[in-house]
Amino acid sequence: MEVLTGTFALWSLFGSAFVSATLAPGGSEAVLAYLVSQTELSPEVLLLTATSGNTLGAVTTWVLGFFTAIKYPAERLAKSRQEKAVASVRRWGLPILLFSWLPVVGDGFCFAAGWLRLPFWRSVLAMAIGKALRYAAVVYAFV
Repeated sequence: MEVLTGTFALWSLFGSAFVSATLAPGGSEAVLAYLVSQTELSPEVLLLTATSGNTLGAVTTWVLGFFTAIKYPAERLAKSRQEKAVASVRRWGLPILLFSWLPVVGDGFCFAAGWLRLPFWRSVLAMAIGKALRYAAVVYAFV
C-alpha cells in the first residue's frame, strides 16, 4: 500500500508543479512542503519530481510562445504586461529564465523567451536551474 501512496503522492506533486508553471495558477510549493514534512518519501526524489514537473510546464509555456510568434510577431504586442515581459527577456536574455519560478511574471518570461525564439535547450537549462534552487529552498525549510 505504501508504494501506491508514494506513487500517488509523486504524481500529485508532479501535476501540481506542472500546472503551477503553465499559465494557470497553482501552489506546488505547499504540496512539496507537505510531502517533505509528512511522508517518508526521499526529499531528493520529491525535489526531482517537483523540478521536473515545473520545468516541463515552463517548457510548455515556452513552446506556446514559440508557436504564437508565427501568427503574432513580437512587434505586434497587444498588452503592456506582455510588453514588459518581452522587454525584460530582450534586456537580460537567458539569465532572466533563472527567475521563471516567480509568480505571475515567471510565466511571462517563459512565454516571451519562446516568442523571441531564445535557444531551446539553454532556455530549458536556465528554467530548470532556477526552479530547482527554489524547490531546494522549500525542501531545506521543511526537512
